[in-house]
Amino acid sequence: MGLAMVNSRCLVGLQAPAVTVEVHLANGLPSFTLVGLADTEVKEARERVRCAIQNAGLSFPSNKRITVNLAPADLPKDSGRFDLPIAMGILAASGVVDAAAMAGHEFAGELSLSGELRPVRGALAMGMALAAQDSPLRLVLPMDNAMEAAWVPNIRVHGAQHLRDVVQAFAPDADKADWPVLTAAPPSPVPSGVDMAEVKGQAGAKRALQIAAAGGHSVLMIGPPGSGKSMLAQRFAGLLPAMDLTQCLESAAVASLVGRFSAQDWGRRPVRSPHHTATSVALVGGGSPPRPGEISLAHHGVLFLDELPEFSRSALEALREPLESGRITISRAAQQAEFPARFQLIAAMNPCPCGHQGSVLKVCRCTPDQVARYQGKLSGPLLDRIDLHVEVPSLSAQALLHTPPASSSQSLRSDCQAALARAVQRQGHANHLLQGKTLDNLARTPQAQQLIERAANRLGWSGRGTHRCLRVARTVADLQGHDLIEADDVAEAMQYRPLW
Repeated sequence: MGLAMVNSRCLVGLQAPAVTVEVHLANGLPSFTLVGLADTEVKEARERVRCAIQNAGLSFPSNKRITVNLAPADLPKDSGRFDLPIAMGILAASGVVDAAAMAGHEFAGELSLSGELRPVRGALAMGMALAAQDSPLRLVLPMDNAMEAAWVPNIRVHGAQHLRDVVQAFAPDADKADWPVLTAAPPSPVPSGVDMAEVKGQAGAKRALQIAAAGGHSVLMIGPPGSGKSMLAQRFAGLLPAMDLTQCLESAAVASLVGRFSAQDWGRRPVRSPHHTATSVALVGGGSPPRPGEISLAHHGVLFLDELPEFSRSALEALREPLESGRITISRAAQQAEFPARFQLIAAMNPCPCGHQGSVLKVCRCTPDQVARYQGKLSGPLLDRIDLHVEVPSLSAQALLHTPPASSSQSLRSDCQAALARAVQRQGHANHLLQGKTLDNLARTPQAQQLIERAANRLGWSGRGTHRCLRVARTVADLQGHDLIEADDVAEAMQYRPLW
């Protein structure tokens, strides 16, 4: 009889809880049993592991009763990440590898029938879990995943191409010091090739986007077709300040959960632009096991929703809580998963069904009832959560062809970075996160205080709307270099409240 235990990890949201793979070999009728709340992909590991061990030139204990337990038993497990730890557990129980040496390592990787290691989802999440726990354990991963996980500081990672490589490293007579620990520096982010200077005119919309970038605010652009809303949104990410290491790791870890991460995207703000036919599950996440949606894939980046009223009502209303909290909790009968969702919403819409209401180039033929129904697709609570509402008018041919280039994204970004630095130095975070006493105690002149009180009373703002106007005014003051919020800052912020 033989018993071996191998360390691994599963994925629950962005968390990577520890899993112990217990393998027991006993005499009896030959069988291969796998228990521990394993999903279908995990149960299919029996055939992959058997073929991989045999094709690697190793002996599979076909005459034994094999029992594999994935502990804890009440934690759901999915994907093929447990192929490698199951195989190493069987070989350790058979005496092929040194079980004592494996105790200081965690294993994850999918096996092909030939024994080659294939990458799995969530390598960065596993590395971040080890770093958060300050664990002395080392990760053993497929080479592609190992290079990815090595970007997490203060962890030790080994990479392998084939099952034989791992077996040789843990053979009883192997020198463990010969297996190098991977060290990899994250690649330098490549700047976006699109520039805000390419957008002609639209000074008001550019100003609103600059305020949004400096304070982390959400934006709704309203204008006729072809006025430049999509061009502005596509260039907005170029105004955002550079991400720090923690933000880079969190953004990359979410992309790694769905297998969409690539080294070329490191350090670049994610930009997600789902089609308006996307469901609420596609936007906020879901499924069984829960997977991140578009709002989580846009974590620390931009979520661009074009043709906003064309999205389903349920999908739009699902955005209300994440816009406030910066995270989404998905509850299912078997488990609960939480994903980060600190994104900036950039939305665009037409003012009416035909799109030409208020245009000087074409006549709108929509009736007032049609306009009201179209605009009524967006609920008041959702509009109240969007900080900046800005009109993007259509441009004449003369203005489009003869307007000189405006400020570049680089120059606008420098102003945004300076404003954000002021906010961080003052309160430790961007202005869109202001709340509680910090928000109430914002320094402002008496004229600014009177102006915002009169505006809130006469325009019927909700408490949330008043606070959002105050946050935007603080960002405007930071862009202007004002220590106090002045009346001019409040007046500019008032322009961006909902238009209806």
